[in-house]
Amino acid sequence: MEQEKLTFEEALGRLEKIVSEIETGKVPLEQSIERYAEGVTLIKQCRSILETAEKKIQLLAKDQGMGLEVSGELDPLREE
Repeated sequence: MEQEKLTFEEALGRLEKIVSEIETGKVPLEQSIERYAEGVTLIKQCRSILETAEKKIQLLAKDQGMGLEVSGELDPLREE
């Protein structure tokens, strides 16, 4: 499955599978490293999708006259 075309849910599911495989300790070291690298890419993709969704929601809220600000758990994810 090509990572560029994964939905958020697909990427998150794949990431959960990778974590599970690595945590079992049954995957050889070299494969663990490859899966870890894939996981990092998936995390970046998920964050990008979430940031895009956040911006869309803020635009929609602004158009409706509501000022929505990000707070709580999402703040540390922002890389500004």
